[in-house]
Amino acid sequence: MKKLYEKNELAFAIVWIVVYCVLQSLANPLNKIIGIEYAASALFCVLQTIILFAFIRKNKLQQRYGLCKSPVPARRFLYYIPLVLLAAGNLWNGVALRYSPAETACRILCMLCVGFLEELIFRGFLFVSMAKDNIRSAIIISSVTFGIGHIINLFNGSGMDLVNNLCQIVFAIAVGFLLVTIFYRGGSLLPCILVHSAINTLGTFSNDINVPMERQLAQISIMILITIAYTLILTKTLPKNTSDLASKMTAQQ
Repeated sequence: MKKLYEKNELAFAIVWIVVYCVLQSLANPLNKIIGIEYAASALFCVLQTIILFAFIRKNKLQQRYGLCKSPVPARRFLYYIPLVLLAAGNLWNGVALRYSPAETACRILCMLCVGFLEELIFRGFLFVSMAKDNIRSAIIISSVTFGIGHIINLFNGSGMDLVNNLCQIVFAIAVGFLLVTIFYRGGSLLPCILVHSAINTLGTFSNDINVPMERQLAQISIMILITIAYTLILTKTLPKNTSDLASKMTAQQ
């Protein structure tokens, strides 16, 4: 793994994106065989999390991939209040306990790891590998790739329908732009990991079974508007050199 990373960081990022997507697809039929939803998904995610975290720590790459505290004061990010609103979005219709204790535990464990893995892979590996050449392209590609990657939910046996999947993709692209902005301007991936994990985990307790489609679309539209507005505010209020990521990445090579 280290040889691939040292030879081509972008190829390393792409390999991990493929590995992550393939394992998530394989996990769904295994979950049915085991008889506990998200059992295999959680196992695969935990293993990937351990492997990648150990790799980063062993090679002292925490600073490079933002697994560190941001030097930028929280007030410059409006104390991350919009992120709290986004994280709570899944609970706007109330709370529901729909799963057995074992299924709930597996879902929570899986969603926590997914937040870490997807942020590290898309905002960390993919964005950082491209940013040293062209920041703008890196922002666009990492965000759009992250969003479109959710199309896998149509084919992996998750049961998601086309309309909900399209909404998920649009929202994920918007969130991708927001989180990469936070990482690039603040130098830390931790806020991104926390809010991503919270959004996913709280979805376990969302009460959206009997919510009309019109209401669901209205709510996702509000969340997308919050995401876009917050991204624009941060882009306008934070100086581009707040976290000179490109220079830092070049220096660390």
